[in-house]
Amino acid sequence: MGAGQRGPEVSLQSQPDKENLIGALLAIFGHLVVSIALNLQKYCHIRLAGSKDPRAYFKTKTWWLGLFLMLLGELGVFASYAFAPLSLIVPLSAVSVIASAIIGIIFIKEKWKPKDFLRRYILSFVGCGLAIVGTYLLVTFAPNSHEKMTGENIIRHLVSWPFLLYMLVEIILFCLLLYFYKERNANNIVVILLLVALLGSMTVVTVKAVAGMLVLSIQGNLQLDYPIFYVMLVCMVATAIYQAAFLGQASQMYDSSLIASVGYILSTTVAITAGAIFYLDFLGEDVLHVCMFALGCLIAFLGVFLITRNRKKAIPFEPYISMDAMPGMQNMHDKGMTVQPDLKASFSYGALENNDNISEIYAPATLPIMQEEHGSRSASGVPYRVLEHTKKE
Repeated sequence: MGAGQRGPEVSLQSQPDKENLIGALLAIFGHLVVSIALNLQKYCHIRLAGSKDPRAYFKTKTWWLGLFLMLLGELGVFASYAFAPLSLIVPLSAVSVIASAIIGIIFIKEKWKPKDFLRRYILSFVGCGLAIVGTYLLVTFAPNSHEKMTGENIIRHLVSWPFLLYMLVEIILFCLLLYFYKERNANNIVVILLLVALLGSMTVVTVKAVAGMLVLSIQGNLQLDYPIFYVMLVCMVATAIYQAAFLGQASQMYDSSLIASVGYILSTTVAITAGAIFYLDFLGEDVLHVCMFALGCLIAFLGVFLITRNRKKAIPFEPYISMDAMPGMQNMHDKGMTVQPDLKASFSYGALENNDNISEIYAPATLPIMQEEHGSRSASGVPYRVLEHTKKE
């Protein structure tokens, strides 16, 4: 009898581990494919930079292949939430940062100057190593809480007092941050990305519910007749849209590398907290597993920080001549913004008044602009007219 009783226990114990493994593999696969897709599209944009047609990339197979791979990767990440706990899937987005760092060097051929080798190249690979170690700890010591995502279970979690208290705190914090951001112009990156993280925590909670109910419906246990499914679906779409809007605003003010590292840390922390409260991910877990899982998160955080810390900042291309570059001309800047050229005026570059009466003194000359690293090599430089001063005898 003793031997007969141990068999089912082993089977029941291996089932959660198997589901965890399936979910982790789907998430890792999805993030890898998304990274490849983004780099393919980035490569396409680099090749076509400077093209007369601003939508020329729509006509390339590379860009459409990137779009297809992105949808495939996002589908894999979405499906992973149906198998593994939310607290395991969310931190695995570090895989995307690792893959982007490696693919960026190999595929995009990002250059590393010799003097910056130790400061950038080595630190990036140390960060990749730390992120991989952190990911291994996350998968190994992930919580094994598995619950069927039925409509009854989701409603029960939704009206539980711990989650209602958490929602109250989150709504108050979100409103305070939004007030300071909109009314007090608190444009600090932590403020903006905290808004993103708070919205993101609700996104992943609803994504797991929607994905779990869809999988159960496919398996024959129909869940689509529960109104809570559509409530979760609407919340998922709404929070994702507003999350993307705040991310877009942050990208206009801060470097993408800083957004990636700070956003990953804040979003992962808040999402794990939301999952632990809503889905009770760590209920019944021993202290050692929880501590090792937290250690894996910290190591992954450090790895992502090192990877993104020293990425080169993009240099925006300015298709006009700054007045500072012209000797003898007055510096015409207003609060740091260069005056745009008026190509229709006779004295075009930075002219603030009509100077037709001095056309004989200023003879136009043609100066080609070399586009370096902003366009394809085949694109020819666009000539710009610069008015040089000739002394009249």
